[in-house]
Amino acid sequence: MRHKHGYRRLNRTSSHRAALLKNLSIALTKEGRIETTLPKAKELRSYYEKLITKASTGDFNAHRAIFAMIQDKAVTNKIVTEIAPQYAERKGGYTRIIKTRMRRGDAAPMAIIELV
Repeated sequence: MRHKHGYRRLNRTSSHRAALLKNLSIALTKEGRIETTLPKAKELRSYYEKLITKASTGDFNAHRAIFAMIQDKAVTNKIVTEIAPQYAERKGGYTRIIKTRMRRGDAAPMAIIELV
């Protein structure tokens, strides 16, 4: 049982899960909104909001912390200089999840995650 367990495993190893969240956050930063499965979107929301919270200071250490998690210079710069200042007055809730459809192949629930 997974009572009070802190995250979703998503049927992946820890390194695969970390790579998945990193790639989804890069895509979300570049596109502004992406469609993925509902459990992935819910897990990405927690990961991405922590990124924006860390980037909200906007200093050199924020760049280093975000780059350590994402490992993409262009996306790191965009998060720290463009996205995080937009949410300076907000205390959280930087993303929105919209349930969309059931995927035809395996009936997985799909959702759109976007920046507010």
